[in-house]
Amino acid sequence: MADLIGNCIVAQSGGPTAVINASIAGVVEEAYKHEQIEEVFGALNGILGILNEEIVDLSEEKNSAIKGLLYTPAAALGSCRHKLDFASADADKAAKAQRDCERVLEVFKAHNIRYFFYAGGNDSMDTADKINKLAQQQAYDLRVIGVPKTIDNDLPFTDHCPGYGSVVKYLATAVLEASRDLEAMSVGNTCSIIEVMGRHAGWIAAGTVLAKRAEEDGPHIVLLPEVPFDEAKLVAEVSSAMTKYGRCILVVGEGLRGPDGKLISFMGGKFEKDVFGHSQLGGVAEALRAIIEEKAGVKCRTAKLGIPQRAAGHIASKTDRDNAYLAGSRAVQLAVEGSTDVMVTLTREGAADSPKFGTGTAPLADIANNEKKLPREWINEAGTLPNEKFIEYARPLIQGEVNPPMEGGLPKYVRLEKHPVEKKCAAYETK
Repeated sequence: MADLIGNCIVAQSGGPTAVINASIAGVVEEAYKHEQIEEVFGALNGILGILNEEIVDLSEEKNSAIKGLLYTPAAALGSCRHKLDFASADADKAAKAQRDCERVLEVFKAHNIRYFFYAGGNDSMDTADKINKLAQQQAYDLRVIGVPKTIDNDLPFTDHCPGYGSVVKYLATAVLEASRDLEAMSVGNTCSIIEVMGRHAGWIAAGTVLAKRAEEDGPHIVLLPEVPFDEAKLVAEVSSAMTKYGRCILVVGEGLRGPDGKLISFMGGKFEKDVFGHSQLGGVAEALRAIIEEKAGVKCRTAKLGIPQRAAGHIASKTDRDNAYLAGSRAVQLAVEGSTDVMVTLTREGAADSPKFGTGTAPLADIANNEKKLPREWINEAGTLPNEKFIEYARPLIQGEVNPPMEGGLPKYVRLEKHPVEKKCAAYETK
């Protein structure tokens, strides 16, 4: 296969994580190694940056800034949630998606971009797949590789997703410390309810079980979207924890559902939707508080950790960071070797307590809009705590510390200078 000569562009999409920038560092540093790649560009705010031709020259960034991405959380290039909804029943939206896709290729052609690396989750892989297919229809030589990213850990075909190990490390630490606080202040029966992210899958909530080193440690109950909510069982479990420990730490995923499949939580009296049509959740902890106080007669306190859980660079997992970098660098290698329309996947082999992580691939079309749930066999029979099978899976993902540099007692993160690339296309209306 003849070498494909041209420029590359990398972009980030969806909710940021503590390690998504490490994937960008992996892409950039690997791209420098290959003569086929002439210029290394970044798109600001994901696919929107390409549509608006807001492109920066990453080769102009200081080497220290690229290295600094290895310990800097959130999305250094900016992110977005912009859906190419070809299947929309709204003809105008479907037509707009087609125009957006054609606009991406227009920009790529103007800047001789032959390699596109998109770091994101399910919907981002769908976007990348559509761009790749249109390029093939137009006979434009383009290699598109997806780089996995999501704290939800719900992408199929990959052992885990970069971002997951770090969010679990942060949340397990928070639960461990909250558990000790509740133990110290336990002058009467009290339940602390901690609400965490996780729209349809319970991977994040489940990960907090790693804080449980002894039976009396929290969490005592973990409620997951994979297990239909049972009010009577919850009341019984809380009462049991009160009898045993005089306290209860309960962790709940925001996507908890009842037996009818309806979400327990909602905002503003109705389900708000993001641009992908996903429900904007929040409030499940308060819903459970009302039940526990009324039915179990136990005083409750609630905490919704929100954004900090996905941007906690100060306690990121080194294993997670290293695998994020690995996914980014491998994406470039695959593209240069001739692959396209695939996402890098992560694999593991070897001893359960010290596995070796590697990479594979999966077709973008198989990733897009597909979610991986927590296996039921990784949850105890009562459905209230992850079991040893899950712990064996998750514990290696939180190992090691990133240790960002400190200044004035706080982490010192980097910010890219973002030198703009000259625009070559007419302005485009993205709304």
